[in-house]
Amino acid sequence: MNGNIKLKFLFVSHIALIGDLAWQVKKEGNEVKYFIKDKAQKDVCDEVVEKVDAWEPHVDWADVIVFDDIAFGDTADRLRKQGKFVVGGSAYTDKLEDDREFGQAEMKAVGMSVLAHWDFTDFDEAIKFLEKNPDRYVLKPSGKAQNEKELLFVGQEEDGKDVHDILLHYKKNWSKKIKTFQLQKYAAGVEVAVGSFFNGVDFVTPVNINFEHKRMFPGEIGPSTGEMGTAMLWCPPNAIFKETLARMKDKLAAAKYVGYIDINCIANGKGIYPLEFTSRFGYPTISIHMEGVVSKWSTFLHAIAHQQPFELKTKKGFQVGVVIACPPFPFEDPAAFRRYSEDATILFKKPAMDGVHLGDVKFVEGDWHLAGNSGYALVVTGSGITMEDARAQAYLRVKNIMIPNMFYRTDIGYRWRHEGDMLRTWGYLY
Repeated sequence: MNGNIKLKFLFVSHIALIGDLAWQVKKEGNEVKYFIKDKAQKDVCDEVVEKVDAWEPHVDWADVIVFDDIAFGDTADRLRKQGKFVVGGSAYTDKLEDDREFGQAEMKAVGMSVLAHWDFTDFDEAIKFLEKNPDRYVLKPSGKAQNEKELLFVGQEEDGKDVHDILLHYKKNWSKKIKTFQLQKYAAGVEVAVGSFFNGVDFVTPVNINFEHKRMFPGEIGPSTGEMGTAMLWCPPNAIFKETLARMKDKLAAAKYVGYIDINCIANGKGIYPLEFTSRFGYPTISIHMEGVVSKWSTFLHAIAHQQPFELKTKKGFQVGVVIACPPFPFEDPAAFRRYSEDATILFKKPAMDGVHLGDVKFVEGDWHLAGNSGYALVVTGSGITMEDARAQAYLRVKNIMIPNMFYRTDIGYRWRHEGDMLRTWGYLY
């Protein structure tokens, strides 16, 4: 495809996740329309890209339709069968992420080394299981409840007593929301994720190795937020990829999946153990991808939607992304948002937007403001030949930003000092 051709992109979102990518595609000279379903998020990206009140009337207008999350899989499958060009999920890949038991079974079926795990629909049965099988476990809600990141609990006690107590608490307070959940045997090691884009036929290389920082405070302290930042690098297919994600090629091709897919793993001297799929764009992962990818995103998305091979060009070295948030993030509290963050102005000490990526914001009368109701404001990125160089650039850019009540983690990428050494020692990175 000629890179100078103006393309038409339709972005479709439940809760305003993909605005940053839509903005990037627009800046590359293409036409963009953006639909957001959630009423509380409707003002996100106002005056940034063109917004529409319904996406279906624009299907025939679009050259490429982009879905930003799971739960669109059936729709994406239907549109592909109609000959539309879609980047986004499938019914199969939605189930990989949404149904932990199914995801683990599929990992095992293709030969991955899966940690022992047990699935439950009854809290009393899980409590009895723990009493008979004392050990260290990770408690993971399944289905819709897994989106409540603060409910995931990593046990610290070798006899499982802390998980036992958490189960009693969840039975009393969360049983209506948590319908299914999983107990997974704990494994010590480095938590590392491997991801790649898939074009409906094969993986696009290089692959992405990334390290999520999920807790609110430095040192992995506090509530799980989903993510407060990520450090990453692009590299040729390595042992982490070959022993996990690469094994899914035939199944993803059968599902005609197009988009980004990621497996979070625990790696140690004994092996690489996959934990769970993310079969969609990750957030803030996609914004940090933009820091490292040199290719035009519009050309790339068009190519993979058409099942074409693509040489994805990326920077050498490392990228770091820092989430800038305001209250009530990571919790849902509309009253707190109205009190502390609604319409807050985003100020820049110097007029520079390098490495600044959009969260839930809008552009009004020449100024950037918070929008929606989440408090997820910006993702600020940096890159460098070393991880420390990438960290330095990212945090220098963070210092240029002023938002009332803003907060962020100061240690994104810091763990690489020892985790990178361990992964190389075990032979997983080269």
